[in-house]
Amino acid sequence: MSDEEGPSVEKTNSEDSSLPEQELESVEEPQAVEETESVEEPDTSEDTEPVSEAEAGEPEQVEAPNPVDEDAIDSTEPTVDESANEVTTVIPVVPAEDAPPTEVVDSAPATEAIDEQTQQFEPPAVVVPPKPPRPEFVQQYDTQQFEPIQQQYEPVVREPEVIAPPPPQRPVAPAPASSRKWVKPAIAVGAIFAVAVIAYGVDIFTSSGKTPRGTQVAGVDIGDLTPADAEATLRAQLGPRLVEPVAVHAGGVDSEIVPASAGVDVDWSATLSGVNAQPINPITRITSFFGSREVPVVSAIDQGALDASMAQLAANSDRAPVEGAVVFENGKATGVSPAAGQALETQQAGSTFAAEWSDGGVVDLPVDEVPVTVTQAGVDRALQEIAIPAVSGDVVVNGRDGKVATLGVDQIGEVLTFTPDGSGGLAPQYNTDAAIKILTPQLASTEVQPKDASFTFAGGKPSVVPGVVGDLINWPDTVKELPVLLGSTASRATPAVYGPVPPALTTEAAEALGINEVIGEFTTGGFEYASGVNIGLAASEIDGAVIKPGDTFSLNEYTGPRGAAQGYVESGIINNGRPDKAVGGGISQLATTLYNATYFAGMDDVAHTEHSYYISRYPEAREATIFDGAIDLQFRNPAKTGVMIETIATSSNITVRIWGTKTVDVASTTGPRTSPTSPNTVTLPEGPGCVASSGAPGFTVSDTRVITDHASGAEISSNTRTVKYDPVPIVKCE
Repeated sequence: MSDEEGPSVEKTNSEDSSLPEQELESVEEPQAVEETESVEEPDTSEDTEPVSEAEAGEPEQVEAPNPVDEDAIDSTEPTVDESANEVTTVIPVVPAEDAPPTEVVDSAPATEAIDEQTQQFEPPAVVVPPKPPRPEFVQQYDTQQFEPIQQQYEPVVREPEVIAPPPPQRPVAPAPASSRKWVKPAIAVGAIFAVAVIAYGVDIFTSSGKTPRGTQVAGVDIGDLTPADAEATLRAQLGPRLVEPVAVHAGGVDSEIVPASAGVDVDWSATLSGVNAQPINPITRITSFFGSREVPVVSAIDQGALDASMAQLAANSDRAPVEGAVVFENGKATGVSPAAGQALETQQAGSTFAAEWSDGGVVDLPVDEVPVTVTQAGVDRALQEIAIPAVSGDVVVNGRDGKVATLGVDQIGEVLTFTPDGSGGLAPQYNTDAAIKILTPQLASTEVQPKDASFTFAGGKPSVVPGVVGDLINWPDTVKELPVLLGSTASRATPAVYGPVPPALTTEAAEALGINEVIGEFTTGGFEYASGVNIGLAASEIDGAVIKPGDTFSLNEYTGPRGAAQGYVESGIINNGRPDKAVGGGISQLATTLYNATYFAGMDDVAHTEHSYYISRYPEAREATIFDGAIDLQFRNPAKTGVMIETIATSSNITVRIWGTKTVDVASTTGPRTSPTSPNTVTLPEGPGCVASSGAPGFTVSDTRVITDHASGAEISSNTRTVKYDPVPIVKCE
């Protein structure tokens, strides 16, 4: 179809204006429009496929049809309808020069939609006066040669009216050239899509039964492998890491942990089960060529070993908080800045290590911060307000006779300390006992020490030696102003407060004790010289000891240490069931003598221990041993009066007397020896460590003590004690 074809003309009044066929045949076609040069036109039937511009090529140049001669139209006589005195003139619509060509379709419906582009060229309505009716003609065009064909006018008899030109028929346009240009790209896209679908199917087929492409476990690529090959690859590359140290960071502490040693292993089955099946999503499959997907390692854990490893790490990583404090050094006060501590969260740390050990980096383990209770502001306040003034000078205590005691600035730290006050600050603590300990020796010469009343045996009978009332410094009262003194930068001196101090045993109390007669006495002998030296020293220590009613006496406590520094020498002892020697040996004879004296004085037996084997110079089942710091001899005074110990030591024997007021009588009964045992023989290297012995048999024996009232003779108590003695071994020195 030509691009210059004009629009078709619709017949007016198609229902009423049709002429009989014989009339139409007699109508001549006027030659108002010259025919254009004949040009063949393509078939415009509906079955014709639209052809793109590329296929059609450039259109041929066709000479446009000559415009219709308006004068020729006007000269045409109208058709006259004798039955109706009306004349209707149908004006042929001539295509505008600029209007696009339109295909002419015969017998097109009058109601068909009008092309928007055609509507804009509609001519204005024309009012035609009535004329005599005349035959109407229609100018027609030869569609084959693009020549105009005269339209045929049909006679119409109508009432005079305004005649609007009929709307042009909607052309059937060929496919626009703009749509034709997408044909080839569409074909190309379709081809690409087909190739992609085929490639997708091939990829699905070839990867079936394998791990997804791009799959990694702890950095080990196992993509596109069979499950067996994937596990073998993992075991070969990941397995050795189990015995290699893994760097860990716990707070501010760096360390290393070997996974296998910490009870961590790889659960291969569970790890591989985390590898998903082949993805179906094509986008996922495409992106797998360019990226990777990490599958986490599933660890098998020996919880006990892991907990032990975390506990060992905690011992190195945990640190206690540094509390803010004030310290004194060389007479100067300085502040200690607080610093928070840390504590490893052992349970969470174990879980974190088990989950992240295989990542290849440093495993950051969680720690808890241990807060401090003292702030920096609290330290600064205590330093400025208390500590620095405290060391501004010496503290002086003025005693009698111009004597003074000084608490120097370098000793302030022994007296003044600080503790957290619970509000972020520091509270001062004043140790007055430490201050008294420093000051007391410096003023001791100004004091009079109290002296207890004592007893003397002049004339063979004890008499009271009056006690002395002391005149001592009341140190608690003297140092009670110590906080004020330490906080002062002006006067830092205070006077010593003296006061009388009575003795522990006053003269009156000693006289009231009733110590006036011997109520118990015992003597032993037969010791060697070295033992005699030690016995004499210990006896002198306890001579004159007074035991008040209800008090308990301890031999070890009263004598104190019995070593070479106190003048004791080496002598015989029993060591592990055989004879031996040690410094202070022989004191057991004093213990046995004292025990028997208190036994017959009616004292209560609190603690005593027999020798392991029997010594012939002691009474059976009524003797005692002693060892410094280990085995003691103790008795209690049950009477209402006091008792006193008197000792008399010679080079061959030791006597102990117990003085007091006699209220009871004591009787002892020793039972027969039973269950004898024979000694064994011990051979030792000859030398200082070997003490030869001929041995003696062992046996069992008992002793019964009966206490009666001295005044009435009534029995007060009866107690039996059974003792088993081991045999004395035969010791040979070779």
